[in-house]
Amino acid sequence: MALNIEILKSDSGKCRIELKGRLDTHTAEQLDEKLESLDAASHPVQIVDLHLLEYISSAGLRSLFRAKKKLSAAGGQFLVVHPQPQVQKVFDVVKALPSEGIFTSQAELDTYLDAIQRKAREAEE
Repeated sequence: MALNIEILKSDSGKCRIELKGRLDTHTAEQLDEKLESLDAASHPVQIVDLHLLEYISSAGLRSLFRAKKKLSAAGGQFLVVHPQPQVQKVFDVVKALPSEGIFTSQAELDTYLDAIQRKAREAEE
């Protein structure tokens, strides 16, 4: 499944980015390009809505973390809202990982994240 990105800008300095589908190795570059085009001065508050995001891989996490770092450096806020349970589980796991690498490759990490999300989806059903 592809990634659909909808950007809703407001005059109040806020920008809502709605993601639908899969944020993975194949779609992360698409998100990077969209986020790169947003002006931090005009939209210092960027809210990423994940209520329709079904899957996130390490490449997707990297895109979000990179955007957060860039906006924070410019004095803005990068917020994530409404993650589905399987996506929230990935965020929880990433926070719990030790700082040293425990995966031998990105593919191994993605396989691990995929299994976590699958289990979280099954638990919800």
